[in-house]
Amino acid sequence: MAKIYCVANQKGGVGKTTTSVNLAAGLAAQRQRVLLVDLDPQGNASMGSGIDKQSLTVGVYQVLLGLAHVSEARQRAQKPGYDVLPANRDLSGAEFELVDMDRREHCLKKALAEVASEYDFILIDCPPSLSLLTLNGLCAAHGVIVPMQCEYFALEGLSDLVNTIKQVHANLNSDLEVIGLLRVMFDPRVTLQQQVSAQLVNHFGDKVFKTIIPRNVRLAEAPSYGLPGVSFDPSSRGARAYIEFGAEMIRRVGATTTAL
Repeated sequence: MAKIYCVANQKGGVGKTTTSVNLAAGLAAQRQRVLLVDLDPQGNASMGSGIDKQSLTVGVYQVLLGLAHVSEARQRAQKPGYDVLPANRDLSGAEFELVDMDRREHCLKKALAEVASEYDFILIDCPPSLSLLTLNGLCAAHGVIVPMQCEYFALEGLSDLVNTIKQVHANLNSDLEVIGLLRVMFDPRVTLQQQVSAQLVNHFGDKVFKTIIPRNVRLAEAPSYGLPGVSFDPSSRGARAYIEFGAEMIRRVGATTTAL
């Protein structure tokens, strides 16, 4: 049965989509069966996986509203070797259409239950806000992976997110927990980043992943080619870091390797 994780942070521009796409590719490279759910109306995780969101006719929007099954809407990201439940601008309308539905926070959870046995990992790329879409992701997940930059304002945003996770855990999803904090876009030459990184480890201990994702231009270039950085330039520092992060995730959650 799949382990389901949200990649979430209420602060924008912290590398959520980059982490979602490259973790999916990094896990797939280590023989894990992966489904990446794009829950952001911008559809960047879809584009970064080589999916043409402009020509999309069935995606996560239809799945959330019960108009299609995940098995009908998913597409294959061929080179990295994982599945994608894609999104485009249509998804922004789901916020309004879900409001009147029963158990509206659990629509994604219900949909993913139909395919959970087919995957080792399901990763959900959440939008950068506490919306009904993000709430669906949190209610469907076993845990949250929090990518964050080692900057002062990131610490304030982290406090808000942890409080949100606690509320969802108490009221909607008792399985939900913070799996770990991932330090991204890290530049060891910046003293402040070193200080914030040390504060995170001191305060959160084992909840901070050992892997650190460096600031890397190849990761930034990869989406324009419709590829994760892991596939675009496997030898780059960023790609190697995400492969290492995938291995750490497998160790942390006790996943097994699926034979090819």
